[in-house]
Amino acid sequence: MLQKIMANKTQEVGDIHFPFPFTPYSIQKDFMAELYQVLEAGKIGIFESPTGTGKSLSLICGALSWLRDFEKKKRQEEARVLETETVPLSDGKHQPSFLSSSGQETPDTLRPVGEPDWVTQFVQKKEARDLVDRLKEEQIRRKKREERLQQIRHDTQLKYAAKRERQEEEETERLLRLSREVLAAGTGAELLEQLASGEEELVLSEYESDEEKGTANGLDEDEDDLEEEHVTKIYYCSRTHSQLTQFVHEVQKSPFGKDTRLVSLGSRQNLCVNEDVKNLGSVQLINDRCMEMQRSKHESKSRAEDKEPKRRRQEPRGACPFYNYKQLQLLRDEVLVEVKDIEQLVTLGKEAKACPYYGSRFAIPAAQLVVLPYQMLLHAATRQAAGIRLQGQVVIIDEAHNLIDTITSIHSAEVSGSQLCQAHSQLLQYMERYRKRLKARNLMYIRQILYVLEKFVTVLGGNIKQNPNTQSLSQTGTELKTINDFLFQSQIDNINLFKVQRYCEKSMVSRKLFGFTERYGAVLAPRKEQPKLAGFQHFLQSLQPGVAEAPAAPVEEEATVPRPASPLMHIEGFLAALTTANKDGRVILSRQGTPSQSSLKLLLLNPAVPFAQVVKECRAMVIAGGTMQPVSDFREQLLACAGVEAERVVEFSCGHVIPPDNILPLIICSGPSNQQLEFTYLKRELPQMMDEIGRILCNLCNVVPGGVVCFFPSYEYQRQVHAHWDKSGLLARLAVRKKIFQEPKRANQVEQVLMEYSRCIKCCAQVGGMVTGALLLSVVGGKMSEGINFSDDLGRCVVMVGMPYPNIRSPELQEKMAYLDQTLPRTPGQAPPGKALVENLCMKAVNQSIGRAIRHQKDFASIVLLDQRYARPPILAKLPAWIRDRVEVKATFGPAFATLRKFHHKKSGHS
Repeated sequence: MLQKIMANKTQEVGDIHFPFPFTPYSIQKDFMAELYQVLEAGKIGIFESPTGTGKSLSLICGALSWLRDFEKKKRQEEARVLETETVPLSDGKHQPSFLSSSGQETPDTLRPVGEPDWVTQFVQKKEARDLVDRLKEEQIRRKKREERLQQIRHDTQLKYAAKRERQEEEETERLLRLSREVLAAGTGAELLEQLASGEEELVLSEYESDEEKGTANGLDEDEDDLEEEHVTKIYYCSRTHSQLTQFVHEVQKSPFGKDTRLVSLGSRQNLCVNEDVKNLGSVQLINDRCMEMQRSKHESKSRAEDKEPKRRRQEPRGACPFYNYKQLQLLRDEVLVEVKDIEQLVTLGKEAKACPYYGSRFAIPAAQLVVLPYQMLLHAATRQAAGIRLQGQVVIIDEAHNLIDTITSIHSAEVSGSQLCQAHSQLLQYMERYRKRLKARNLMYIRQILYVLEKFVTVLGGNIKQNPNTQSLSQTGTELKTINDFLFQSQIDNINLFKVQRYCEKSMVSRKLFGFTERYGAVLAPRKEQPKLAGFQHFLQSLQPGVAEAPAAPVEEEATVPRPASPLMHIEGFLAALTTANKDGRVILSRQGTPSQSSLKLLLLNPAVPFAQVVKECRAMVIAGGTMQPVSDFREQLLACAGVEAERVVEFSCGHVIPPDNILPLIICSGPSNQQLEFTYLKRELPQMMDEIGRILCNLCNVVPGGVVCFFPSYEYQRQVHAHWDKSGLLARLAVRKKIFQEPKRANQVEQVLMEYSRCIKCCAQVGGMVTGALLLSVVGGKMSEGINFSDDLGRCVVMVGMPYPNIRSPELQEKMAYLDQTLPRTPGQAPPGKALVENLCMKAVNQSIGRAIRHQKDFASIVLLDQRYARPPILAKLPAWIRDRVEVKATFGPAFATLRKFHHKKSGHS
């Protein structure tokens, strides 16, 4: 009995009980306890937990244990308030959880100074009564939701009844549609100009700006019922859909899998079940078509309600059959009943004939855990469109080692000169074709867009009236401008880009233009009123080969290749980035040979600006990853610049679960022929340096069993070294012990190379003989340096050749360095912020690459860093603690090789 009590106490970590599927490691207990405290205190936590230490389960069980306790306390406080119908007054420090979680004020806050007591008391009593009423309403809503979900869990008849009703509605709709088509066929509409069948929908509808009409919220009255009060929840985001799916599966297996209301969010591209829309291929086209169908539904509804409808110019396209109130309501509840990943959600949507994209969005308010990709959380417009409210909520950002780069890239945009020229040509022809049918406001905005496109081409040194593929630019190179300087130089500072961008978004002009070019090909036959377009024909047709004059039957092969979006869609993205950026944005003008090869890129220098809004709204945040070192980037560039006080930031880094003697990290400063190992840009291409790498690998391959993964700083250098070894005979020497594989540059070939590499290692282990495994030549920052699992025999040794510093000559990096030097304070005794950025980028890449090995508790591997610069204290400090604490620096190769041979002999003998 005593033993059992002791076991419970250690399991519970103080007074908090953490349900776990098995006995957790001690580092997992520490992780969960620290995580709980961060969420409870409303802090920002930076958590590092190496791969193989069960980070996902620790996040799930730690965060959901906190949410369980928070909800329990909230219910107790609510019950107490409802019982007595009085609200506990706040002392300014401690608020009831049902107030602090939603960010609302308590009754006695924000009262004017010197107000009479009776006024204060009256206001307090009124606010208290309002709060009690609100709590009662919430309680009723919660009870209704729980009853509804309970009914779905136990009453499968409900599902089948709803399905049968849907089928009947579809049949009725089909018959009505056929009747309308028959009637329409018998009447001839009077047109300004005879248009081909289906061409009517290409003409822009009359445009009213937001100033001239009320903004609709996009929901019908009955759909308002789908919106509920947002309960306190945890938003968990990661980098890829596969990582999110893996996390959902961990939740399903956890003790919280049965009782947690979890919603998986994704893009329309991942969740759409309307085959006609999904087959459009490109993300932008799918988004535009979906929104057009929603608009079509709301317009037809408003016309039905209008007693004196305006004369229509065109019949709108049909609304999406998967967007229906009853179907969405059922799908929303189905989503909340049981934990599902994206694939399961899509399957459910197909069965229920309901849209998983909107169904999952409507489930957000009642969900306890929302799982979503980075972009959806970190981009304000996407967040708003998805119905995500962060006020008083918890945010967990996993796999966050590249968070700064992700935020920068989400808020940056690039357009090529060929896209600008093509968009200008297409839009000009569109305007000429439908000039008599377009209203004045549409024509005004189209002319403004044409003007902006022309000026963008001019600023790149091109002439819109000439073929951009054959013009040669008088001035080439790269130039950086502030946004204001760019607008002045482009001569578009007199155009209201906010209005132009909003017009593009609301009118869906790019969608119409895409339909127009799909119908007529890239370029219409030249007309008398279009002499300036003749020069473009060959160029534009070469950009879209095989486009017919009229829509052709789809070719089977095209199903695998996404159709390119309209060039104007890309330009809209650039305009959106241009209008949301501020003083921290720069425009990079890259002039390369011809206007079509040149480009404009908007670069965000300060990722803290968009990130600050997330930090400001949420209750607490956890930034987690397997390798978060160096942490200074997150603290200085992101959190401090976003206005987060240093006291609010908590760092937690745990060791690895493997025994200390299962890892051997070595820094080797010289090779077998005593060549100093320092792979700088100047030295690394010397033949003796490339020979030395080959000799080191020959020695390693003689003693390391299974797989050796060797990382090079770039694809170019890897190819250069490989070619040199081929000539010198070193490649043949290496091939005696290991079969050699190279990382392909094309992403679609990676899987094949990995399969062959894995198969070779397994085969060698079974057969024996001279060849003991395989050597994989990889690239830092390439396809195999992130997300690939080289566990056990696949990665018994990871070698890092040199230090993968980014290209210091890059204008973008130079601008970023200068910006940090100007904005961040310099710490005495440390490198300037700009130089520290370069070192941190290098070491983040190193840490990611060497983290590919050691994937579980019983795994073992050696990690070999080939460059004497790794031994410098500032660089050593940026390695993960579990590697840094065990690393050995070897000045010469002999002792290093002896240590390595002994390690692998011992481990292989026991493996």
